[in-house]
Amino acid sequence: MSKRDYYEILEVSKSVTTDELKSAYRKLAIKYHPDKNPDNPEAENKFKEASEAYEVLSNEEKRARYDRFGHDGLKGAGHSGFNNAEDIFSAFSDIFNGGSIFDDFFGGQSSSRGRRRERGQRGSDIKIPLALTLEEIAKGASKTIQLKKWVSCNTCTGSGARPGSGSQTCPSCSGAGEVRQVSRSLFGQFVNVSVCPQCNGAGEIVRDKCQDCSGEGRVRGDDEVKVDIPAGVEAGNYLPLQGKGNAGKNGGLAGNLIIIMEEKEHEFFAREGNHVIYKLTISYPEAALGTEISVPTLWGDEELKIEAGTQPGTTLVLKDKGIPNLNSYGKGNQYVMVNVFVPQKLNSKEKEIVKTLSDVEAFYPGNKKSHKSGFFEKVWDTIF
Repeated sequence: MSKRDYYEILEVSKSVTTDELKSAYRKLAIKYHPDKNPDNPEAENKFKEASEAYEVLSNEEKRARYDRFGHDGLKGAGHSGFNNAEDIFSAFSDIFNGGSIFDDFFGGQSSSRGRRRERGQRGSDIKIPLALTLEEIAKGASKTIQLKKWVSCNTCTGSGARPGSGSQTCPSCSGAGEVRQVSRSLFGQFVNVSVCPQCNGAGEIVRDKCQDCSGEGRVRGDDEVKVDIPAGVEAGNYLPLQGKGNAGKNGGLAGNLIIIMEEKEHEFFAREGNHVIYKLTISYPEAALGTEISVPTLWGDEELKIEAGTQPGTTLVLKDKGIPNLNSYGKGNQYVMVNVFVPQKLNSKEKEIVKTLSDVEAFYPGNKKSHKSGFFEKVWDTIF
């Protein structure tokens, strides 16, 4: 049975941020926790499944490998398997704050009280298309991308405060970085925790704003990003670069840069999976007598033997001259589709040369001239 997609398990998109990922996992962990679902094997399996997905996607290296290669890319990567809930609490104590995830759910005291969130507001992700030639796709490529984006303000080093002015405790959350609303029901006390809207979770606000960035801690600027594109990508594949997106407000973490692959139309080749299609047109003498001809490939010109008597529509194969497999070894092939050129205009001398062939039986299907009689003979004589 094939494993489910980790993003699908956590009910998030592939561009999910770290905070959104953590929130989605916590929600599912509460929903399917064994204590809340006793003697329910299905809930326990979903609990472990969600924990496995979060373990991979919360790890920058494992997530990048999973995005590129899927589940196969995690083989031998030290991927954990959890035996029980205690293992999961131990592994993800940053989410559960070292205690039961039901502390807040049933009205207990959360050990996160008074903890400040990461300073500032996270920057947004940037998605850009990158058009590649088939040659670049086949061999891999290094690209330098010029970006206009939000960058950290040099004057205030991203804090948003005028140099030397400092900051003060946020009056809305008293420095906690979060605000809480408590409600009660028949099932107990519920606590809703959200980021403080005034300080964006920093617990502090700027006293005197930086004039260059108007207190945001970031300005519009240019950036240059170098990226290595692996061989074998295809249109629609994307490459996430952590922290290369827009700078966050007031020192917040930068977003990600998501590069979406596109393929440029090629002058000679068409792509079909990892195979390459090339249409070759040869003359009638070459088809009848055979020849050797040089054809282009993504890897340079290649000598191709045309056998005598090659028919229009024949497909010849150049093995391993296609595109490398992204997730495994080997390459696709190049398929050469042969067409025979028939001239549309002939001068009188050329017509006489061709007409001399009309009495040669070898030039007729089945070596029979029976079809060159009656109506067709008249048409032939009229043309020539």
